[in-house]
Amino acid sequence: MQFLNDRLASYLEKVRGLEELNAELESRIREQCEEDVPLVCPDYQCYFDTIEDLQQKLVETDISGLRGILGELTVCRSDLEAHVESLKDDLLCLKKNHEEEVNVLRGQLGDRLSVELNTAPTTDLNRVLDEMRCQYETVLANNRRDVEEWFAVQTEELNQQQLSSAEQLQGCQMEILELKRTANTLEIELQAQQSLNQLAEIRCDLERQNEEYQVLLDTKARLEGEINTYQGLLDSEDGRQVPHNHS
Repeated sequence: MQFLNDRLASYLEKVRGLEELNAELESRIREQCEEDVPLVCPDYQCYFDTIEDLQQKLVETDISGLRGILGELTVCRSDLEAHVESLKDDLLCLKKNHEEEVNVLRGQLGDRLSVELNTAPTTDLNRVLDEMRCQYETVLANNRRDVEEWFAVQTEELNQQQLSSAEQLQGCQMEILELKRTANTLEIELQAQQSLNQLAEIRCDLERQNEEYQVLLDTKARLEGEINTYQGLLDSEDGRQVPHNHS
């Protein structure tokens, strides 16, 4: 049972370690969410990889740990059942020994009665019988009480050990479920943060395209102005050349 308790303690320690890793990762993500959205969106692939790796570890730890504990509980139960059977055999052996002792006492009593019938009066014989009967009943009652008390104590200890192991296993399963819920919550928060980052990236792209479009409009307006200026100069030059040709 001590070995099983040590294994349960080690398994719980591993679960707490994974829970602390979850808490640390969640704290980092919340700190990132509280900061202003940067112009260049960060890469959260490492967080997703960490979540996937953590979930895989949770599943593997859950399966291997529970299977190991279940196997050990099965072995422990078999040992306890064998121990109970051994105790029952011991009790039967004690009862058999008591019966043999009773037969021996009866044989001794019969020999003593044969001797005392020839040497003692009837009153002495009755007194001896009463004394021996009282002694025999006292010894038998004490032995029976001791055996029953010892058997009850052993049975209670075994029941308590089995109950303690079951309670520890149930507590371990509850901690695993809570850890899974924490991992799911963390994954949802990561997905929400990814959506916000995607929206920020789209907004950055729209603003950049708008700026580029505005630059193109300004360039177009400037070129059109220059073309109009050149066209005006050409028209003026053509106007001066026409009268000169007529003269």
